[in-house]
Amino acid sequence: MKISKSKLSIALARKQWNQRDLRDNAVVSSQTTLNINKGKPVMPATAGRIAAALGVDVTEIIEEE
Repeated sequence: MKISKSKLSIALARKQWNQRDLRDNAVVSSQTTLNINKGKPVMPATAGRIAAALGVDVTEIIEEE
C-alpha cells in the first residue's frame, strides 16, 4: 500500500505538523518516513497508524490504484 506524498502533505499541513511530529505521534521509524517520501509501499498497519495519528481515514492518504 502506497501513501500519497501530496495527500500526506495536505494532512500534515492541516495538523500543522512536520515529518518529525508525524514520526513521533504515529510511532513510525525515520526509515519509514523516508520510504514514504521515496514512494515505497508500507504495511497496511503502518498506514493505519499514520492515518490515526493524523485523525483521518486511511483512504484519505493512500494512492488510488
